[in-house]
Amino acid sequence: MGSDRRRNRDQGDDDSDDDGGRRRRDKKLRNFNNGEHDDSSSSKPNISTHDSKSSLILPSMIKNKQKRSEMHSKLQQQKKVEKRKKIKARDAAEKRAVELGEEPPARQVPRTIENTREADETVCKPDDEELFAEIETDEFSTVLKGDRTPKVLITTCRFHSTRGPEFIKELLEVIPNAEYYKRGTYDLKKIVTYATKKDYSSLIVVHTNRREPDALLIVGLPEGPTAHFKLSKLVLRKDIKGHGNPTSHWPELVLNNFTTRLGCRVGRMMQSLFPQNPEFRGRRVVTFHNQRDYIFFRHHRYIFEAKEAKNTESKDKEKELIAGKKVIARLQECGPRFVLKLVSLQHGTFDTKGGEFEWNHKPEMDTSRRRFFL
Repeated sequence: MGSDRRRNRDQGDDDSDDDGGRRRRDKKLRNFNNGEHDDSSSSKPNISTHDSKSSLILPSMIKNKQKRSEMHSKLQQQKKVEKRKKIKARDAAEKRAVELGEEPPARQVPRTIENTREADETVCKPDDEELFAEIETDEFSTVLKGDRTPKVLITTCRFHSTRGPEFIKELLEVIPNAEYYKRGTYDLKKIVTYATKKDYSSLIVVHTNRREPDALLIVGLPEGPTAHFKLSKLVLRKDIKGHGNPTSHWPELVLNNFTTRLGCRVGRMMQSLFPQNPEFRGRRVVTFHNQRDYIFFRHHRYIFEAKEAKNTESKDKEKELIAGKKVIARLQECGPRFVLKLVSLQHGTFDTKGGEFEWNHKPEMDTSRRRFFL
């Protein structure tokens, strides 16, 4: 009996301690939400100081979802205000330095995977005479110099797909002088021989898997090379919101961030698919943007719009509307949109048995996030 009474008494003391601690936490939380917390240095919590970490209530410590979201929004708003103050202070310091004729303070450059990439000996340099000599005599020189008009043959694999015909239809609108032929039961080597006799400069094979385009094979004719790309994230024109319809004018071509020897070779292969004298009247732009060895393809047309310009305030501080026009340029995407990833680059035309590879992707190459090959 005596042991039971002592056990009940101890249990009641523990319950009272839990209730008291809960009441103190609730009171502290209410004071914090009302702005009555115990931070004497400032009226808002500073999560960067070591002293306030012990007394600060973080959103993750609050079990009530509504109060947790309110506190999270308060902290996010505070971070935005502090960031705005830093930007204003930096701009003011730069303006003051310009007025005094001094050099403005250097801006901090954020560390990214791109600017911290591993050193690569194959990065192209502007004074590399060997590279320029190689470019003058490579397989794409006749097309890129204008001695030969690019002519592209597009075909598919032997299996049918749902979105394959729509994708090929849009490719025919993107690439000038492109023609489509059904694959049928012909081997790829016979197609390469036929395209060479018909004086085609390139061959594109759209591969499908599970009724979805998943790869591109680009063959330079007549001497190669052959590039195999993995295709992903395909978005057709009809699925792009506010898309435009391209004209038949020859587009401008933008190649971005192909910095290594391999990247230069891949970029010249892409360049050889298009004529080298764009028709600027059509306002079409085709972009191949390389980022972390992923080649992003985009197709745009730029539009010039004339809008009425409004003046802010006159000298008499009366708002006026000046009858004038302001020209605004914007881009309108025409589609399609997809991403390419280089799998292999082979010397000569397509040959699975005796072909020699210039570059072939292997799993052991992916050991570092900061190693790029294009």
